[in-house]
Amino acid sequence: MALSRKRIFLGLAIVVVLLIAAFPKLKPAFESADSTGSSGGVSRTPVTVHIVKPETLDDKILTTGTLVANEEIELRSELSGKIVKIHFAEGGRVQKGDLLVKINDAEMQAQLQREISRKDLAVKAEERQRQLIERSLISQEAYDAAKNELNSVNASIQLIGAQIAKTEIYAPFDGTIGLKYVSEGSYIAPTTRIATLQDTSPMKIDFSIPEKYSTQLKKNMPITFRVQGLSQTFNGTVYAIEPKIDQATRTILLRAMSPNPDGSLFPGAFAEVELIIQRIEEAITIPSEALIPDISGQRVFLFKNGQAESQQVETGIRTSTTVQVTKGITPGDTVITTGILQVRSGSPVQISVIQ
Repeated sequence: MALSRKRIFLGLAIVVVLLIAAFPKLKPAFESADSTGSSGGVSRTPVTVHIVKPETLDDKILTTGTLVANEEIELRSELSGKIVKIHFAEGGRVQKGDLLVKINDAEMQAQLQREISRKDLAVKAEERQRQLIERSLISQEAYDAAKNELNSVNASIQLIGAQIAKTEIYAPFDGTIGLKYVSEGSYIAPTTRIATLQDTSPMKIDFSIPEKYSTQLKKNMPITFRVQGLSQTFNGTVYAIEPKIDQATRTILLRAMSPNPDGSLFPGAFAEVELIIQRIEEAITIPSEALIPDISGQRVFLFKNGQAESQQVETGIRTSTTVQVTKGITPGDTVITTGILQVRSGSPVQISVIQ
């Protein structure tokens, strides 16, 4: 009986030793069994996917620019004199042809009256001389002297009239007057700034882009821009391109036009500009994080039949969040965007989020 017990204990001890020795080999089997569901399915890695669909893609250049008035001048006089009347209000609107400033022209008006009186005499003298020469009673030289006197007086009247015209300053275009720097009674010279006149509707936007894009530039290219202090985005169109590259900055200057009907844009403002170089309709794009670089090029993981499948792709335009795919995938494909570091081609996956 004692011997039988010893044999039983010895057998149990041998079994325990064998189980301990075999545990490392049996552990993966237990883990595999634990990983299966109650129905016996395999473990699937949760992933986020993006369903590919065609969309419009803009190839943009980000740059900065400056707002410029459509038309802008400094009001100055062509001659020296005293201001007798200012016909505009600071900050007011004026129309093309409005009289803005009148300078004293009393002396010129007196000279004009004198020349007009001289003209009356010269006209009568020329008429008498013409009648006489028609009768051959005077020489041609005598008539020419009378005719020349009349022409000289007419020229003097035109000259004085031109000088008088310079005493009146008119608005050359519709616009807004800025601050004035003179007052009625001030004596001004051609170097004296009277005020500024600006036409701010529409508004111009000057900006530069790197010279490598010069061959892609053309008129009527669309832009969008933002300015500090305003939340909205404004639109514009390129209408002029400088036909020369700046040697100092290696950039080319462009000028765009944007409507400004409400006057919310001001000349001199700093602008953040997006120039649309190319607009592609029906482009295939994917989120940037879905693209995987490797030795042979670039690839993505596609979700097909519950598995991740590796697919080589060729890319085109890149933006801050997306990449254009020119070859390798088609509309309707499901691209895996997260969890790509945990999967391999053929790995079972499960969709958790669809972007």
